[in-house]
Amino acid sequence: MTAAFFPSPSAAATTLSHPPTISTAWSICLPPNSLLSSSELRKKSGLPIETLVATGVEEEKRGENSALTMDSAESTAAAAARAPNGAARAVDDYDDDDDAVPEVAACISAMLDLGGSVESKRLFLARRTALEMLRDRGYAVPEDELARTLPEFRAWWEDKPELERLAFSTTLASDPSSKVKVVFCPPEPVKIAAIRVVYTGVKDENLSRLILILQGRIMSKAREAIKEIFPYKVDTFQITELLVNITKHALKPKHQVLTAEEKAKLLKEYNVVDSQLPRMLENDAVARYYGLGKGTVVKVIYDSELTGNHVTYRCIF
Repeated sequence: MTAAFFPSPSAAATTLSHPPTISTAWSICLPPNSLLSSSELRKKSGLPIETLVATGVEEEKRGENSALTMDSAESTAAAAARAPNGAARAVDDYDDDDDAVPEVAACISAMLDLGGSVESKRLFLARRTALEMLRDRGYAVPEDELARTLPEFRAWWEDKPELERLAFSTTLASDPSSKVKVVFCPPEPVKIAAIRVVYTGVKDENLSRLILILQGRIMSKAREAIKEIFPYKVDTFQITELLVNITKHALKPKHQVLTAEEKAKLLKEYNVVDSQLPRMLENDAVARYYGLGKGTVVKVIYDSELTGNHVTYRCIF
């Protein structure tokens, strides 16, 4: 191997008007096919190691960018060569036409609701979820009400759009004397006067439970007035809470409400009292959906890849 000529640091500084890059340092300092460590390279080139590293990184990035640009150009040319004769022309024509609007895919257009107002769809979804909630609570709900489609609802609703028509009352399947009614409130904020109007309309129906679906916020005084005016339990839901049935969510475990006999058997089997069971708050979304009161025990069944298959119990507190 022929020995290479290595200029001194002062000679390198005099000869070069700019600090040499890593490739320049290598060409000055190293003979062909030779490998040197960073310390040896610094000694022979007369440059600080920081300069060598920085310039090396910059040149490496520059090389990668050049390679990516060449690869991108080659892939574009290859794609154009493989495309049909009119494909490239169509792309160019589309780029030149600023007013061109791509067509909506069929799978997306099928999800768009272009047949009516947003309000009618919100009312339809909230009413359907309320009917499903009554069915899951054990009340008798006609199947034709649950099977009603959005177009059918709109045809029925738009003929006479009055909130009173959305009201629905039914009885408990196991106890016909237990009656419940669903009432939709106007979009305005709910005040004490509105609560009194609702009570006046239902006081003669011999209800055991009432469900109010609100489209606006309810004042704190009105919420307190509900407890004072109505002699039975009143559940309040915002309409946005009923747009989706939470119990049908794929990640939601199955909840099964235990009867009094099943609760007593569970407590005896494990020799515990209900206060020793894991707890669920009364204002939990699932507890509100099923209308559960304090002391009720719920069996929660998990069955998914994430949680595995197991059963646990919750007591409402």
